[in-house]
Amino acid sequence: MAPSCNRVTPMGDIVAISLRGAWTGNRGIVHSGERIVRFHAGDLWITCALSFKGRRQEQWRPDHYTFLYFHDEAVSLAAGHRPCAECRRDSYNAYRFAWAEGAGVDVPSARAMNRRLHDERLVRGTRQRRVHEVPWACLPDGTFVRFGTTPAVVVGPRLVEWTFEGYRTRHPRPVRGPADVITPPSTVAALNAGYPVQIDDSARE
Repeated sequence: MAPSCNRVTPMGDIVAISLRGAWTGNRGIVHSGERIVRFHAGDLWITCALSFKGRRQEQWRPDHYTFLYFHDEAVSLAAGHRPCAECRRDSYNAYRFAWAEGAGVDVPSARAMNRRLHDERLVRGTRQRRVHEVPWACLPDGTFVRFGTTPAVVVGPRLVEWTFEGYRTRHPRPVRGPADVITPPSTVAALNAGYPVQIDDSARE
């Protein structure tokens, strides 16, 4: 059976690939029938646990948010999502406190984070992805960058390319100059402040 179009890439695109997801989440109702018909339905983009309190949910349910899937949490954060406040309350709070510490601001509300992330991930009024120049030395593990035309995650001294089949080619991490960073700056700040992002083990091998 062909895979459904409900997997999310680090760039935030929704694609039909067979790569399994460690997390689900949503960005509102973006489907009609079993087709993706819009990129998002607002600024609330969250990452959720695959199971929560035994709830069973129906994929492609009419008038219900669209279930999306992420290879790991680093991919979901790069795409511009944040932890859900209901099913991932501890992670949500850890993310908020790390956001505040990393940015040197008061602990933000969910609404404030949603607005900020929406500004950081997309060019206003479009679905064009924003990429931010940040010095290589400032990037923590779990940050995604654009390496040539390929997204790659920072893991220690290496960059590991992400593909539709998962993590693949490894490269030495540059030490000088700017990187083209995919992960939104506020999330990068939270990672630098110690938010414990989940990265698939295959990226660390």
